[in-house]
Amino acid sequence: MDLVKVIESENIRHQYSEVEVGDYVKAHLLIKEGAKERIQVFEGYVIARKGQGLSETITIRRVSYGIGVERILPVNSPKIDHIDVIRKGKIRRAKLYYLRDRQGKAAKITQKI
Repeated sequence: MDLVKVIESENIRHQYSEVEVGDYVKAHLLIKEGAKERIQVFEGYVIARKGQGLSETITIRRVSYGIGVERILPVNSPKIDHIDVIRKGKIRRAKLYYLRDRQGKAAKITQKI
């Protein structure tokens, strides 16, 4: 058991403890196109946070041209450059899957003051 923890601790890149469910975030992702690398921003609400340690993931959802797009990102992935928290959300649930059924203003999360 100790060996697993040692190997995990070596590979953990970021904790992102400030990113919580309900937050509106900008995730800066490294995209490789041929020999070039560039940063692409994925912006949306964090609707879920799962796992712990090396296998921890966050699910980010946004609506693009009327279609809901979700992206599951491993928190410790080398493809994540950094994550900026734009707004903190005021929520009362651990998972916000109910936002998938909502449209327009009903899909908004109130801002924490």
